[in-house]
Amino acid sequence: MRPWEEFARPDVEREGRCGVAEVVFCPGKTPEQIAAIMRALRQKTEPVLATRATPEQAQAVKALLPEVIYHEHARVLTLGAPKEPKGGTVLVVTAGTSDIPIAEEAVVTAQYLGNRTERLYDVGVAGVHRLLAHRERLNAAKILIVVAGMDGVLPSVVAGLVEKPVIAVPTSVGYGVSFGGLSALLTMLNSCAPGVAVVNIDNGFGAAVLATKINRL
Repeated sequence: MRPWEEFARPDVEREGRCGVAEVVFCPGKTPEQIAAIMRALRQKTEPVLATRATPEQAQAVKALLPEVIYHEHARVLTLGAPKEPKGGTVLVVTAGTSDIPIAEEAVVTAQYLGNRTERLYDVGVAGVHRLLAHRERLNAAKILIVVAGMDGVLPSVVAGLVEKPVIAVPTSVGYGVSFGGLSALLTMLNSCAPGVAVVNIDNGFGAAVLATKINRL
């Protein structure tokens, strides 16, 4: 029995079947388990990603796999080089600075999956002039990932300005009645601007995978 078979069955064929390789979700796993799964996946694919890694997990995994890179703001571990960029630009937009950790998860994931990425941060509707000052950048992107907490309105505003696909990411940023991001999620699902796709709360990774698949068309 191979070391990882006691606790995992890495899906080494997923990239060929689905276009994107399996990615390790770190919460609940020991550093030894994370490292073993990443090694197993790297036998068939590169790069290998692991999401939601704490600094403590990252330090321990790097002790086992020194070539691993930890992207602290994104909480992502990567093993191997990014794929060659193809397609158009994925622009990751945030409403506020507090949304950046989720946005960075999307940025790092998209970069390593082979997308050209750009960032446009802190352009929320509380100061909508900040967004409107970047109309050219918004229209130049092929796909936009828009990350917002609080009222979650930004994806609707962006979708009303561009002809490109908008992927909305609600975050758990907000005060009590935001219900941990549920308020932003419902706002995005009820967007009056057509062409908005919505992923789950704080799911920057899922948004990047969707953007990657669109970008490859």
